[in-house]
Amino acid sequence: MHSALVRVQNVFGFFTTVAFITAIVVALSVTVIPQAPSASIDLRNVQVVKGRPHYHAPKREEYAHIKFDLDADLTSLFNWNTKQLFVWITATYPSRTASEPPSQAIIWDAIISSESQKTPSTPFTVYSNFMNPPKVSNRAKKGSKPKKQGIELAPGLLQLKNSKPKYQITDISGQLSSTTNVTLEVGWNVQPWVGALTWTMEEGTGWGRWKGIKGGRSKAFDMPALKVKGVNQEAVKGSGKPDKVAEASPIVK
Repeated sequence: MHSALVRVQNVFGFFTTVAFITAIVVALSVTVIPQAPSASIDLRNVQVVKGRPHYHAPKREEYAHIKFDLDADLTSLFNWNTKQLFVWITATYPSRTASEPPSQAIIWDAIISSESQKTPSTPFTVYSNFMNPPKVSNRAKKGSKPKKQGIELAPGLLQLKNSKPKYQITDISGQLSSTTNVTLEVGWNVQPWVGALTWTMEEGTGWGRWKGIKGGRSKAFDMPALKVKGVNQEAVKGSGKPDKVAEASPIVK
């Protein structure tokens, strides 16, 4: 007859086997759920400024401040195995050396949590809600009308108008003015509860019932050139004092 230790080992081994197989089934089950994300991003305004992009920057350099409009529907990326979605916008432009790949810089990002992540259901939360039920105010008991709340968008719906960037764009060369063929692109990373991470699929690509993003790229535009503000600014440059900040508007193709 087996000892108590052997029986505990058998039970634990059976539990881990079942848990492992269940995780594999959950991770593979999402492949049958269709995904068809779409996004529309447009440039609203771009400014190129010469100065210190951050307070800890060691030197003055050119950096870009890009405002944009974003309308995206990424709800199909959420399912029962989605924990959260990481979304970002990159500015892509050609490198100054033709043999090098295009340069990319993130100007905005966000983490979108799933409903199960916002309100997780665990034995502890169930017990806590049972022992400490939410209190009902006297106004609610009397039947007064609740205050109207704003409409909350479903997870994955993004509607941004004239949004400011989170991050400034800088280049290793220290120059960004007059850069041509710049585009804004939407990307994402799906972080599941169990399974592998999935990344952006470009338009026209797909895997099974998963389709690549529809749209998600802006029209190409040019970075504006810095405006010279006349003789006074030239005198300041010649004296070795810090340059004045200059800015301009974009040329959208």
